[in-house]
Amino acid sequence: MTKVLLIEDDPNITDLLTIHLTDLECQTEIANDGQLGFNKAMEQAYDLIVLDVMLPGMNGVTVCQKLRALENHTPILMLTAKSEEIDLVLGLESGADDYLTKPFGIREFIARVKSILRRQEQNKQAIESDDEKMKYSFEGLEIDKLKHRVTLNGERIELTPKEFDLLVLLSKTPGRSFDRDQLLKTVWGYEFNGYEHTVNSHINRLRAKIEPDIANPKYILTTWGVGYRFNDDI
Repeated sequence: MTKVLLIEDDPNITDLLTIHLTDLECQTEIANDGQLGFNKAMEQAYDLIVLDVMLPGMNGVTVCQKLRALENHTPILMLTAKSEEIDLVLGLESGADDYLTKPFGIREFIARVKSILRRQEQNKQAIESDDEKMKYSFEGLEIDKLKHRVTLNGERIELTPKEFDLLVLLSKTPGRSFDRDQLLKTVWGYEFNGYEHTVNSHINRLRAKIEPDIANPKYILTTWGVGYRFNDDI
């Protein structure tokens, strides 16, 4: 059974989400403060963490940052009551895989959960497949899918889960151009209508971390009028 850790201090929300997670055949454990949630996440293996931002003890962003710093790569769906772009970017920069802004519809929540779990299963199958290449190397840039690790000229580069997924997708097929809708659907796993800027911001942050010269990208190139591609000349 799929195991989900729900870190949320509002009992009304935890009751509602637990009901619908159970309908998805998920076993749900609840932590009502950030420190307890962090401890549970480190002590047990989960398939998904649903994490509120505003928590007693330790806020959700800090929980996420600490988990990622300790190389806990359990997918995280972050819940935030704030809608400002800066808050959403902060959540994603801390290492969350996705976010929902309160109040949200339960069907949207279910869609996000299904998408994350589906991608998690696909990643497991890929790792188990002998046909799936696990390492890529491009003139100083090394990508290790199995270890979820990226190094540039021998130095490790810390990427958020979505930045890593974007880099892997682009680097698997150098020269192929992806438009923003394709990247949203493939990396995020569902239609993200009106959120094409999410791709742009992730690409910009990814470039800032791996490109020697952001003004003249070496690895991730722009295909004007289309989207982005990985450089097939390296």
